Amino acid sequence: MSPALEILLVAVLTAAACALPGAFLVLRRMSLVSDAISHAVLPGIVIGFLLTENLQHPLLLVLAGASGLLTVYLIELLEKTGRLREDAAIGLVFPALFSVGVLLIAQLADQVHLDTDAVLLGELAFVPFDRLQWQGIDLGPRALWTMAGLLLMNVLLLWLLYKELTLATFDAAAAAVLGFRPILLHYLLMGLVAVTVVAAFHAVGAILVIALMIGPPATALLLARRMPTYLLLSLLIGALSALPGYGMARVLDVSIAGSMATMVGVLFGLVWLLAPETGLLARWRRHRRQQLDFALDLLLLHLLHHEHQPAATVERHQDTLPAHLNWTSERLNIILAEGQRRGWLQRKGPEVHLTPAGRARATQLVETLAPARSP
Repeated sequence: MSPALEILLVAVLTAAACALPGAFLVLRRMSLVSDAISHAVLPGIVIGFLLTENLQHPLLLVLAGASGLLTVYLIELLEKTGRLREDAAIGLVFPALFSVGVLLIAQLADQVHLDTDAVLLGELAFVPFDRLQWQGIDLGPRALWTMAGLLLMNVLLLWLLYKELTLATFDAAAAAVLGFRPILLHYLLMGLVAVTVVAAFHAVGAILVIALMIGPPATALLLARRMPTYLLLSLLIGALSALPGYGMARVLDVSIAGSMATMVGVLFGLVWLLAPETGLLARWRRHRRQQLDFALDLLLLHLLHHEHQPAATVERHQDTLPAHLNWTSERLNIILAEGQRRGWLQRKGPEVHLTPAGRARATQLVETLAPARSP
């Protein structure tokens, strides 16, 4: 297997493993918690290293996960005082715990090659050099097995608790009534986030972990209307951001993690702009369509109201209609063209007349508006 393929596989597995718990974080409006956990786990990592003197020891993962849970507990403890909002609590807790980790490194591990860069800033380019050996057999990059195992664990846990987590996410009160223990589910999810963050950022770096945990689910949320579709799209978008991100890094000779994180933002921007229902362009078109529909209905009502009056000839003349309706001639031509396309209007020389279908539409509008005008 080539180094490039190994890097890509690790990136795709990391994206998928991060997207699953991240999807629930986004739905719970707790996206910043992933950022807090990614920094606040540093004391657990340092203490684990001081006890084992091995950055690969499983105890580091356990203690880092405990630090992550402590972070969530302290954030919620401050929030429950009623004096601080969640964002302020996050801003207080994770810098404090991160600083504790930095101080522990400075005081207890100053002679050891363990610094914040080594702990928090992983590099995908180095993945092929850290190999897993078993009885002299090269099994591939250690990160590949780590992320594959992490993805399998996340898939199994979320599959087993899918119904409970989904209900607790959307309606915690109903989950409690049904006996699902939403608080326990909440801390289980936060523990899963902490383990995922710690296991992933050693290979890809904390910044990319946060981007992969929040970006793909946030993008999928603009497209999906059902939970299974939402989770599947989160996985696919994470993988799609990894592939072109690596290609861009190769072409521009820049950071792989930075390129992938950039592609996460690019994909979100494209979906935000071009999503078929919720995208900016779709909303702009819908708004324009609503404006056109309203203007066309207004013209139909105007023609129906003056249809049998002595001034009907003047009221439906193309030269006087803009003044009567406070439109420009260009706007009138656009609305007339749309009315003719729908079969509601017809031109007879310089005058505009209702067709039978247009008259029926205008009459329906009058009947609809009549109750609203009655006292």
